[in-house]
Amino acid sequence: MAFKIDIPLRLDSQTTPGLVSPETEPEIAVARPPLVLDIDGTLIATDLLHECAVTFLRRKPWRIAHLVLAGLRGRAHLKQFLAAETEIDVDGLPLNEGLVAYARAEAEAGREVVIATAADARLAVRLAERLGFVSRVLASDGVTNLKGSAKARRLCEEYPQGFAYAGDSSSDLKVWAEASGVIYAGDHVGLGQRADAFGRTEARFARKPAGLKIWAKALRVHQWAKNALVFVPLILGGKAFDALAWSEAALAFLALGILASATYLINDLADLADDRRHWSKCRRPLAAGTLPIASAALFVPVAIGGAFLIGLSLGPAVAGLLALYAAGTLSYSFGLKRQPILDVVMLAGLFTLRLALGIAAVSVEPSAWLLVFSMFLFLSLSFAKRQVEVSRMVRHNQTKAAGRGYIAADGPMLSALGASSGVAAVFVMVMYIINDAFPAIFYTAPGVLWTFPVILFLWIGRIWLLCQRGELDDDPVAFAIKDRTSLALGGVLGLAFIGANLGGMLLG
Repeated sequence: MAFKIDIPLRLDSQTTPGLVSPETEPEIAVARPPLVLDIDGTLIATDLLHECAVTFLRRKPWRIAHLVLAGLRGRAHLKQFLAAETEIDVDGLPLNEGLVAYARAEAEAGREVVIATAADARLAVRLAERLGFVSRVLASDGVTNLKGSAKARRLCEEYPQGFAYAGDSSSDLKVWAEASGVIYAGDHVGLGQRADAFGRTEARFARKPAGLKIWAKALRVHQWAKNALVFVPLILGGKAFDALAWSEAALAFLALGILASATYLINDLADLADDRRHWSKCRRPLAAGTLPIASAALFVPVAIGGAFLIGLSLGPAVAGLLALYAAGTLSYSFGLKRQPILDVVMLAGLFTLRLALGIAAVSVEPSAWLLVFSMFLFLSLSFAKRQVEVSRMVRHNQTKAAGRGYIAADGPMLSALGASSGVAAVFVMVMYIINDAFPAIFYTAPGVLWTFPVILFLWIGRIWLLCQRGELDDDPVAFAIKDRTSLALGGVLGLAFIGANLGGMLLG
């Protein structure tokens, strides 16, 4: 005979317990010790304290002093303070799917499944409600931080007949020492071996540690290709054969790459909730939980400091432009990217800053036509990126993009503005050739440069054609680096530039 029961989530804190939906259990349950699950790094591939801290500082950065004061009163109090002050999207947190599936199957077989975590009770209950198969929650209550030996003592008191425990950190060794079953769900090989050494391994759901591939993805190393714009001024400024100029530009490239990677991490930390609801950004390392939030947060200040040291070695102008780039990027990440039209103007401005950085690094005469051309070209590409996002949003039956200021009806306008910006870039390229290139003494065959506006028009036209067909990736610049046709057109431009520089000498 089977019957239905309501199982309350019991807590040893002042938090009001939630309820698990009624489940049907067999009248005679399988006599197995309770399955106890940790949360941070075990059930979820992230840490709730770090999630709360990032959310708190994103919304109220001026209250960092409150965060410090709360921490001085103890870790349990800090967790309770942050849980009360922030609203975490628990439903979007990345799960350890293997462990969740195992625990759900055990619960369906009649085994008691318990959460015992150092996270604050408020958040632990919400996660238990999301899972639906947890019968009890033991968590930190603002006074006691339920971790390590404190957790071990509590579980021994509650389950003297034994329990199986799933954890991931060195603090869990004290719990495993008392457990009748060991489940390792972390990402440290050595710790996993120490857990297995207890000789009571019930299951393993180990995760891969964040290696170079994960870091490269998080730092967007592939996006460093955009920073190659710093080399353009020395080439167009007649220093193509100046070894010192190349070394200075290379240092500027390195400084900008490091700084940009740091700002990408800041952007991803600020956008965790939005990225997890996005069809492609949910795979970013921070959103997916494959890169720890703490690791990224520690890397950011080190990277920014290193970038500015390199910039200062090239002079105050370069350091100033790096500061301007950082300010622009952070302004974009924390607000401007949610303002339609203004967001793409900011993106185009950041690309143009790369050219300005190259001009300052190698001390060449700035070209107004070149900077204006850059603005129009990257306006067009930025509009293309937004058009791709809106098109995919429509295909996913969404009316508004998460974290953006665009709606499904904006597609035609984005296409019109983007295509017209591309045509304007071609026109400005023509003006550059007439006003700057022909008078320059280092071009021996400037007539060859007329190839540039033709190739540019073909490439921009191809980008927008693919964009309208839905065949363009999220980022047109990244697409161009992998697209054979784009690379071939770029090769023609390279040959044309060589011809403009050396053609006269060869014919002479």
